[in-house]
Amino acid sequence: MPAIVVLGAGSWGTALAIQFARSGRPTVLWGRAEDNPAELARARRNEQYLPGIEFPPTLVIEPDLARAVASGDDLVLVVPSSALRAVLQQLRPLLQPAARVAWASKGFELSTGKLPHQVAREVLGPDVPIAVLSGPTFAREVGEGLPTALAVASPDADFALKLAKRLSAGSFRAYTQSDIIGVEIGGAVKNVIAIATGGSDGMGYGSNSRVFLITRGLAEMVRLGVALGAKQETLMGLAGLGDLVLTCTDDQSRNRRFGRALASGKPIDQAIAEIGQVVEGYYAAKAVHMVAKKLGVDMPICEYVYQVLYEGMPIPDVVQSMLSREVSSEN
Repeated sequence: MPAIVVLGAGSWGTALAIQFARSGRPTVLWGRAEDNPAELARARRNEQYLPGIEFPPTLVIEPDLARAVASGDDLVLVVPSSALRAVLQQLRPLLQPAARVAWASKGFELSTGKLPHQVAREVLGPDVPIAVLSGPTFAREVGEGLPTALAVASPDADFALKLAKRLSAGSFRAYTQSDIIGVEIGGAVKNVIAIATGGSDGMGYGSNSRVFLITRGLAEMVRLGVALGAKQETLMGLAGLGDLVLTCTDDQSRNRRFGRALASGKPIDQAIAEIGQVVEGYYAAKAVHMVAKKLGVDMPICEYVYQVLYEGMPIPDVVQSMLSREVSSEN
């Protein structure tokens, strides 16, 4: 039976591989040399990212990329959005004729402002079926088997349904989607808003401020999504509103913790180093700024996050500037 192949043995890649394997079907997890795949295979758990969580018997660790890709037709890439193009280029000559490629990367490509599915189409061509997995999910909770749901979006309904069925085991439920643009927009913008809410909470601005940022952040997400061709209802679902609320309200979120660290006065480099993993929102803020400006979409919260991160604007000045904006209609 062909395996599901998960490429990327960080926290989320490992958690997804564990969940796929819970269905009892063969699952292959490939990691880079720095992920120490030999130790993953020996210990049967990922002590660096998900300590104490045992691998199911059907999960196999494969250190060789070519052998991993050859072991199944359905591949799931779990890499930072900044690395997606390079990994796809590495994969392209290794793909089987019936290969289908999904990813769990969230964010625009910084150099081009393109969404992941646009990058995939450029590298893989129009004939390889593609999909994205996104939603309100913390890796640790998925690894522990706590109740969780996400969306699988693809223009190929059969591929989306197969992935959703493979993921839906135990306390995990996946829903299918055809609006790949909306799902990707939700995954990109929510990280920027999470930095804002983390900064607000770190400054002690309270619950009212947090909910204000989440609600108006959702409005910005919808405006950008609709401008790019997404459906508004998608952004009210798991990959939009759901992921936004999760990321903005729980300190398991790296982006929220990053905002809190900045509010405490830590320099950007130190805050990122202390988190110890990629803070996608730091890069997404620049990409969202670029795309919104190009399209003429008003996104003041995201713009202020960009000003803090890339122009050195102090957080108290952001608050004063935001609250002194001209009064306008909520809708």
